[in-house]
Amino acid sequence: MNLRKPSAAVLCLLATSLLALAQDQAPRLPSAPANAPPPSLQANADPGYDAVIAACKNPPPKMPPFHFGGPGPAPRNYTVSEVPGVIAAGQKWKYLWQDAGNNGDGIVGTKDGGLLIAQNDKATVVKLDANGNASVAYTDTHTGGALSINTKGELFIDERGLHSAIWELSPRHKLLADKYQGDPLDCIGTVLNDLSADKKGGAYFTMGGLFYARPDGMVTKYGENLRTNGIILSPDEKKLYVTNVNTVVVFDVQPDGSLTNQRDFAKLQEHTAGDGSTIDADGRVYVSTGPGVQVIGPDGTWLGLIPTPREIISVSFGGVDRKTLFILARGAVDSEGNQIANAAQVYSIQMIAQGYKGRPK
Repeated sequence: MNLRKPSAAVLCLLATSLLALAQDQAPRLPSAPANAPPPSLQANADPGYDAVIAACKNPPPKMPPFHFGGPGPAPRNYTVSEVPGVIAAGQKWKYLWQDAGNNGDGIVGTKDGGLLIAQNDKATVVKLDANGNASVAYTDTHTGGALSINTKGELFIDERGLHSAIWELSPRHKLLADKYQGDPLDCIGTVLNDLSADKKGGAYFTMGGLFYARPDGMVTKYGENLRTNGIILSPDEKKLYVTNVNTVVVFDVQPDGSLTNQRDFAKLQEHTAGDGSTIDADGRVYVSTGPGVQVIGPDGTWLGLIPTPREIISVSFGGVDRKTLFILARGAVDSEGNQIANAAQVYSIQMIAQGYKGRPK
């Protein structure tokens, strides 16, 4: 039998097909228009930042603005293996939405089956409805980043522009916190990152370290030797989980919202740091990492990895039955086929596990 090597054209077609499979037919993004408005600036990129931190009681070291470099991560092939009680083998991620810019650091599912996405560069919040249709839900968020909704349905956002702050967006538009020890939050010296709102009307947030903004706006710092990022409360709000380099740590939450008893909860696999986090109704913790979503049992046992078609930033349960897992991934392709460094895509996947119904995120 003579076996001929495939031609270059066949190999090219196969590569193109695999790429389309990895992206689930994600369309190419159009090139940015020539008259596009400049992106909304994070605090440390604002021309007025130096003057603000110079007036701090303890001025922080100057932090250079962060920019995604290079051409952006390419899509990749993946195979989902079973994680018992969490996800069935062979499930596929479904592409839903994409946009250029620094978007989605703290996506959150809504009770009507939709998804909210904060767009840092455009200072807006986009809502995807249950059918994946996008509309702008909130504007003028002052470089809004992560989102969180508490058990009362109050929606909070961290605003990353100069004079950073945490605001309640809905049902009222109300400032929660913008000061720490009498100084602007900017004096902490890094960018507001992720947050988890509690039933009392306060919010835990990460900004280099770990902080709690009480309902009266007073901010307290907690933790030792933490390089924080993702953060999520347990369903009963008696524990708070925070990513820390290649681990997840846990705190006990006191009735007044204060934190005690910091300890290691779980070690992340694949030698990778954690980013956004969510939790399911059974107390399993889900952490977005470079290779995908890592799943950790309520006792700290590492249960498995749900690989993703791209590197991911944020993760949330959603859907009407709370059995859909959403991710926000880094990367997209422009009209000329180039990988875009600073862009984001949303995908979803069907789960066995169910998100906690008492609090959207």
